[in-house]
This record gives sequence, C-alpha cells and structure tokens, in this order.
Amino acid sequence: MLFIDNEGITDAQINLAIEEYALRNLPIENDYLLFYINAPSIIIGKNQNTMEEINYEYVQEHGIHVVRRLSGGGAVYHDLGNLNFSFITRDDGNSFHNFQKFTEPVINALRKLGVEAELSGRNDIQVGERKISGNAQFSHKGRMFSHGTLLFDSHMEDVNAALKVNPEKIKSKGIKSIRSRVANISEFLDKPMTIEEFKQFVLESIFDGQEVQQYRLTPEDWDGIHELSKERYANWDWNYGKSPESNFRATRRLASGTFDVRLQIAGGLIESANIYGDFFGLGDVSDVEETLKGVRYDREAVTQALKDTDIKRYFGNIEASDFIDLLF
Repeated sequence: MLFIDNEGITDAQINLAIEEYALRNLPIENDYLLFYINAPSIIIGKNQNTMEEINYEYVQEHGIHVVRRLSGGGAVYHDLGNLNFSFITRDDGNSFHNFQKFTEPVINALRKLGVEAELSGRNDIQVGERKISGNAQFSHKGRMFSHGTLLFDSHMEDVNAALKVNPEKIKSKGIKSIRSRVANISEFLDKPMTIEEFKQFVLESIFDGQEVQQYRLTPEDWDGIHELSKERYANWDWNYGKSPESNFRATRRLASGTFDVRLQIAGGLIESANIYGDFFGLGDVSDVEETLKGVRYDREAVTQALKDTDIKRYFGNIEASDFIDLLF
C-alpha cells in the first residue's frame, strides 16, 4: 500500500478530485491510502437532495462549501478538526460492503490511544453510544474506495447548525440522513494532541511499524485532478442539480400579509411555482410564478431572474430580499 500525500490541501473540491483521480488513473497493481482535512464543508451523499440536507441560510452566512461525493450514504460536516481517510483498492468481489475490513485498521489505531472504538451497525465507528466516524464506499471497473470521517476536534455547534433543516420545508425522493449523537475523539484521549499528531499516529499505526511508502502525485496527475475538480466537484450541476425531484413549501407572515410559497424542483431547476397569501398587490402573481419557472434553484440565480420585477407591485410593501428569503 502507498500513502498519497495531498500536500496539505484543505479544499474539499480538490480533495474529492484526488480520491476519484487515484481510483481511476493510478497504477492498478497498488493499493493506496489517502488522508485529507477539509475547510468547513458539507459533503453530500450521491443520492441525496442537497437542499434537504443543509441549513441553507447558515451555510451561506458562514461560507461553508457544499460538495457532492461519488459514494452513497448521508451528509456529513467537515472542518479543520475532522480527519478523513480513504482506502483505494481493487474490488475483489468480497470487499464492497465489507466496512469491517477498512475500519479495523483505524479502530486498532484508536484503541492504542485508549479510545474504546468499535464498528457499529453497518458503517459507523462509535465510542459507546456516540458516533465518531461515518463510512461509505464507491466501486468502478474493478476498483473501489472505502472512505470515512474521523471527528477529532470539530466544532459541534457548526455540525448541528449546518446540517439542521426543517423537515416540513422540503419533501423529496432522495436518501435522507439519519442524525446520530456525535462526539469528538479528543474527548476520549488521556493526553491532548493536535490533529496533525493524530494524523501521523494513525498513519504509522496503519502501516504497523513498516516504513510508510508514498506515492507522490506528478505534475501530470495534478493537471488531471484540477480538471476533474472543475468538471465535477466545483460544478453547481453536480453539487445541487443532481438532487432528486423535490417539493418546497414555506409559509411566513411578512409586512404585507401571510405568504404560502410552493415550488416543484427537478434537476436543480424550479419546474413550477405557486404563490398564495392574503397580501394585496396590483399585479397578477402568475407573472412572478412564470418568471421563476426554469430558473436554477440557487439564491444568486433567483435574485438575477427577479432583478427587473417590481416586487412591491405584486406583493405590497415588502422588499425583494424579503421575498427571496422566503424561497430559501
């Protein structure tokens, strides 16, 4: 097995691209281990509805990146206190869905630190009743990766706030996350250590005292990684537009009356909009409904679409920003 050095990059769009690039392009005769730490990000499972999983207002306000991954499973929050590991190997027919095989080396490392970790359920690592790691897998043409999180010293208030969304707001056909009681590994350590020290300890433990052999990414590799990041992981269509069909509803009382807004969203686009309420306006709201049709379900795109619309003419004494807030 060779360790891939990601050179300290904390951009989730790049790190997920490294992982996929290694899976598809690095010499197949080797297995690889990749570690990465991401700046604040929400990583969405392949089959999830992005808007259903995130607290959109909180994410926007705090500049949290939202990136969809290739593997299934639920949404997870990453920050600089979260270490991610990925085993990239041959898919031998017995390894996919075998989470024990890939979590065991990590669990062994944790136990050496006095952390009584164990695989729980199908794909979580827990200490007692508290989750410290979630894991997922992806397979492609005889290769696969099994990757997981290690909550080491994450900001739990951000974990909870960024992933909190009103279940009545969006109804979709996507795979929904199941929230668990989570904990930081640092809580269970006898002696404090930094995440870099923790990373090095886990790395050396996985190699079990052997010299850590490395694969160093070449300039050609990096070109391919950046191209893949641009095409997929930095692409709105992948991160938001791949979301399954969903229904959005919001009700709120604003200065001009009570609003009830309903959107049908498919492929990340507003397929239809219906606006109800007891507000007074001069214009026919069907004009606004028609303006919203076909617009990308994204605050910037909606703001641009409505920039020439006199919101007060249709909805009374409210600002355009009040109405746009209602849609998200």
